[in-house]
Amino acid sequence: MTQIIVLPHEELCPKGALFEEQAGKSICDALLEHGVEIEHACEKSCACTTCHVIVREGFGSLAEASELEEDMLDKAWGLETNSRLSCQALIGTQDLVVEIPKYSINMAKEGHSK
Repeated sequence: MTQIIVLPHEELCPKGALFEEQAGKSICDALLEHGVEIEHACEKSCACTTCHVIVREGFGSLAEASELEEDMLDKAWGLETNSRLSCQALIGTQDLVVEIPKYSINMAKEGHSK
């Protein structure tokens, strides 16, 4: 099992989170399953940037981003070199430290739960 540390986020996870998850699951699905209600306006189809995260530790353990993901990331608010769309980044075997940016670009905020 891989340990996931989620850094505190003012709205989504004020105290941060710590949980373990199996390799192969998307970071987005893992966050949602553990009560971190990250936005995912496109229903995890790599068509928006609302699930953008910054992987502070363990970035190298993730498979490379696809060209489509890279194109979408170019539109993300607060893009960094270790940014990923959490719906596309699959958990590997190395522990991760994940930061959810304070803001996301979402033209039509929708109430989603998983």
